[in-house]
Amino acid sequence: MAVVLQRIVGSAHGARFYPDFAGVARSHNVYPTAPLEARDGIVAVALGLGRAVVEGDNCLRFSPRHPRHLVQFSSVADVLDNSQRTFWALDLQDAEPEGSRMGETRFPLEAAEADGTLAAVGSTYSAENDAVYDGVSRPGLRVVSFAPVLKHGLFPLAEVVDGLLKLSAWGMGAAVEIEFAVRLGRGAGAPPEFGFLQMRPLALSHEAEELEIGDVARERLICRSASVLGNGRIADVQDVLVVDAHRFERAKSADVAQEVARLNAALMADGVPYLLVGVGRWGSRDPWLGIPVAWDQISGARAIVEAGFHDFRVTPSQGTHFFQNIASFNVGYFTVNPDAGEGFVDWEYLAAQPACRETRFVRHLRFVAPVVVHMNGKLNQGVIFKPAS
Repeated sequence: MAVVLQRIVGSAHGARFYPDFAGVARSHNVYPTAPLEARDGIVAVALGLGRAVVEGDNCLRFSPRHPRHLVQFSSVADVLDNSQRTFWALDLQDAEPEGSRMGETRFPLEAAEADGTLAAVGSTYSAENDAVYDGVSRPGLRVVSFAPVLKHGLFPLAEVVDGLLKLSAWGMGAAVEIEFAVRLGRGAGAPPEFGFLQMRPLALSHEAEELEIGDVARERLICRSASVLGNGRIADVQDVLVVDAHRFERAKSADVAQEVARLNAALMADGVPYLLVGVGRWGSRDPWLGIPVAWDQISGARAIVEAGFHDFRVTPSQGTHFFQNIASFNVGYFTVNPDAGEGFVDWEYLAAQPACRETRFVRHLRFVAPVVVHMNGKLNQGVIFKPAS
């Protein structure tokens, strides 16, 4: 066994030691939303130590080639919901404080502001104006936006990471994942430091042959889509929640959302994952364009399907309303517009299956065999098989 010792990138701030920010970057993005492409790559970055990214905490995701296109910050409400709330640092006073991981401890953003590190990545929410302003010079709620870095060029993070991803992918001859940490220079003549910590091949799938979608007979499938976010194989789902296209009423979309929420809560209480299928945009803020659910109302879904209406096509949301959660939990997201020839959902098959629970608009199906989902993250294609097909 070989052991590699690395010096931690960062600075001491009183009893805390941490980098200004750290993260993980991948040369292939399996959750691209327009104008992003899969080959543009994706970066997940957070204030403090990189454990925030590894633990699945709220962090910032951006493409190094489109650093200002922040899907999870599409609105003020999204900023407040998805912004980082705490950060990780080494506690220098206590090697193993309660709630720590090998000396790594969570701290509130107030600690970073006191240390002087929040200003490099922070913005301020003004409740009076319901607006988010770059920087932390005015009073208000602090949020981690990375605006000073990505918008105002405090540090060329996007450019450096993009160059490293290109070089690393070329050298490895495959998609790669890298880890990094940055210490910004402070004081007279102190230069910034970019720590290139790790590089490894990015395994898009351990089942490459199985995930070659190919020509699958339509009668074997519940759904097929050429607009899929995610990658991999899901084979542990036997439950399906269906908002039937024939039952859905746009004027009642808020009622539909509540019905879905109740079924989601029941399934989560039992620890049962499920496939979610419906019409229109999931999470739409316009109830006439879809079902206005929040993430906690569908959080048990392992894969989600949104299908266009029969009378008009709705631009696919691609999960932008809860992008942070979809990417963090590796949820598959299928978009189909059958009337435009863009994939299909076998509504007749779903309608013919007996429901174990049923509300006015939502049917809960439970199969004996798994409903297997295949997603090819390289081609953004996917299929959902009928049980035992």
